Amino acid sequence: MPRNNSFFVFYKESGSKTLNIAGIVAEYNPFHTGHLHHIIKTRQLLGRETAIVCVMSGNYTQRGDFAIFEKHARAQAAVLCGADAVLELPLPWALSSAEGFAFGAVSILNSLGIITHLSFGSEAGSARPLSRAADFLISGRYDELVRCELQKGVSFARARQQAASHVLGEDAEVLNSPNNILGVEYIKALKKLGSSIGPLTFQRIGAGHDSEELAETASASKIREMIRNGEDTSKYIPEAAAEVFARETIPGRGPVFIENCELAILAALRRMSGRELCAFDSGAEGLGDRLFKAASAEPSLALIYEKTKTKRYALSRIRRLVMRAYLGVSPDFPQAPPYSKILALNERGRALLRNVSGDFMIISRPASGKALRGMAKRIFELEALSTDLYALAYPGQDERYGGQEYTLGPKII
Repeated sequence: MPRNNSFFVFYKESGSKTLNIAGIVAEYNPFHTGHLHHIIKTRQLLGRETAIVCVMSGNYTQRGDFAIFEKHARAQAAVLCGADAVLELPLPWALSSAEGFAFGAVSILNSLGIITHLSFGSEAGSARPLSRAADFLISGRYDELVRCELQKGVSFARARQQAASHVLGEDAEVLNSPNNILGVEYIKALKKLGSSIGPLTFQRIGAGHDSEELAETASASKIREMIRNGEDTSKYIPEAAAEVFARETIPGRGPVFIENCELAILAALRRMSGRELCAFDSGAEGLGDRLFKAASAEPSLALIYEKTKTKRYALSRIRRLVMRAYLGVSPDFPQAPPYSKILALNERGRALLRNVSGDFMIISRPASGKALRGMAKRIFELEALSTDLYALAYPGQDERYGGQEYTLGPKII
């Protein structure tokens, strides 16, 4: 595998003190005022000169869905609103479970070698209970206790929480909240990697994950619904980000919804056997077979999801399986991504990129993907195909051309 000299390092000496560099894992689907608050809060806690490096999902998200705007546009919005650079989390990890998603993103940040803190919001607002939960989840006792709980017929999430309560007491409650769960997975990843990056969390404010609430902030899912309905989102999306999304909308490069490709997804599912679908769920029998039966009979994705889900199989897992099957994302990829691609950066980040080298590949030119070898080449080609399929969901027909993964470069702010 060739070395790449575009390795991301950011440091600045102020006397004997090194500037803090915070990593953020995100989807920015779309970038909204809650995300802006996250960046501002991180600099309030670490210092106003703190650099922000984000790792972001590309054109598909961890919930098994199309991102509402193309990845470079979402990354550009983030940099215009305060981030210094946005790197891409490759597709297999973007469409993974919370554990795989977190480990993939954190491993990228850790490989950079310069991140001092991993910043994230949580319902707990403290790293201590999250760290205790992470320690339990990577302990030998965890698997044994979870198996005992699963034998009672409860869901996996419930079994995990019950198992944790035996060891953690009240701290087990952190496994009941979505942002806490991601925080636990981030800390687990840091511990498994033996990373020197310090977790930095603060109390999450505003509307909760997938909340319908409208207050000072709104959830990303609520904002996507408002965009779908043609409602005014100016209160919830920063002006600079809104301008980026407007420029995408005018030629028909967004907003993008899964329904735009629903027939194509249904066709792909109906052409697969139960065994083939099982393979996209790590080969385990059960969910793939249920999905096969539903896809063979039902006329819509909504009904397929409804017929497939059970207490054991959560909707989010089903949606990811459908998307992985549609895009051809098999589960046989390594635990950590072999590279990351620059999606957007500002002048500060651009200047520093020239001065650092390392073994972890950072792709700065899209055409460089053609020179990759081995697993990195396989992943990049899968990314390119998924981008071609994503483009077919654009509202504007003229924007649906192929090959965009090899032609669209980073947004330089």
